[in-house]
Amino acid sequence: MTTSQRIKHILKTGQPGEALTIQGWVRTKRAAKKFTFIEVNDGSSMNGLQVVAGADLPDYVASMERLSTGASVEISGTLAESPGKGQRVELQAKTIEVFGESDGETYPLQKKRHSFEFLRTIGHLRSRTNTLGAVFRVRNACATAIHQFFQERDFLWMHTPILTASDCEGAGEMFTVTRFNLDQIPTDKSGKADYGQDFFGRPAYLTVSGQLEAEIMAMAFSNVYTFGPTFRAENSNTSRHLAEFWMVEPEMAFCNLAGNMDLAEAFLKYVFAYVMEHCADDMEFFNQRIDNAVLETAENIINSEFTRISYSEAIALLETAIEKGDKKFDYPVSWGVDMQSEHERYLAEEYFKKPVIVTDYPREIKAFYMRLNDDEKTVAAMDVLAPRLGEIIGGAQREERLDILEQRITAAGLPKEDYWWYLDLRRYGTVPHAGFGLGFERLVQFMTGMANIRDVIPFPRTPDNLDF
Repeated sequence: MTTSQRIKHILKTGQPGEALTIQGWVRTKRAAKKFTFIEVNDGSSMNGLQVVAGADLPDYVASMERLSTGASVEISGTLAESPGKGQRVELQAKTIEVFGESDGETYPLQKKRHSFEFLRTIGHLRSRTNTLGAVFRVRNACATAIHQFFQERDFLWMHTPILTASDCEGAGEMFTVTRFNLDQIPTDKSGKADYGQDFFGRPAYLTVSGQLEAEIMAMAFSNVYTFGPTFRAENSNTSRHLAEFWMVEPEMAFCNLAGNMDLAEAFLKYVFAYVMEHCADDMEFFNQRIDNAVLETAENIINSEFTRISYSEAIALLETAIEKGDKKFDYPVSWGVDMQSEHERYLAEEYFKKPVIVTDYPREIKAFYMRLNDDEKTVAAMDVLAPRLGEIIGGAQREERLDILEQRITAAGLPKEDYWWYLDLRRYGTVPHAGFGLGFERLVQFMTGMANIRDVIPFPRTPDNLDF
């Protein structure tokens, strides 16, 4: 295998006179009288490297005929100072090998702007575009930063199961997993599916969260995190929903709500700072081409001290804004309602103009596992609200008291026998513990300014869409 150099390094540190080899795909080809100018991109950076191929190259005419947009090449040569604007060096080609030709007339990615809707129909090729290339480089940097953040703090990465028998969120929007022949499902005496004959002997689903299993591991290792795929069978065809998405979920033993908030704030600042350092060109591209507030938003996250208010205080602020005529909302505001995105964005974007952490939500609108506060009306929940987005992180201190947790499970209408192991954690060495969840694609979408969440995951899974 030929040793080649990545174009991003060449553009930054390559020196005239240096002999090297590149490998990549042709973006453009422009012929002059005695030269052909070829832009090659290998996916390592926003910009490609200009290659100058002279007529004295071996098999020059035949090689140029084989070259078209999308073709894959290996080119060896010598770097030289570039007389053109916007580029420091160019490669004077000595040999060109075409690995795979491309039909330039039918190649879908011509030198023009394509709609994101069209690009989703060619998911096998869309990552070669500038925008999607930048998205996936930022996505990679986000993932690297997430692991680095937790590993630096002695968290253990736990691989929680994808197959599960429990509905963590209690919403019921889960994909069922079965080995039954769906044309011949065995039934019991009542005519319902007899899951006793299925693979696991009971109903099985794709997980919506690794949180409950992460709590198990936190009770042995103190600080853990999950980072993996989750699934939700919500039949929603919006720009904010996916059926398959990735979640980041840390869980910390001996931790209360205040510690949870501290970690969430430090986490967001760390990831944004890492991406700004390692993907500066890509972020500048998003700021210029996608959303001119991308850089401002990142700086706001990194440099602001997050405001912390209670849910009751948040509702009071919203009600005051309505009373004064400062703001009109589509959804009603009163104590006890679940705040909508428009309410969350007003608080973070217009009122405080920076990230806000809202705590202590009404117990009726939050999950059974969140710790009941002393007022018995609210739970120790928290949502991190970001300008231009709304909620980006949701979390809570968990209910560590056995008797109260049993009451909450019963009140939620859930069978306690399904959570026998979760209750055992409260029987054997229970401790205060807390954690939060962050939708990974939502983070990447927020960071890049991309309008549709389907454009920040390589292969989106949505209703009626299971291509690639």
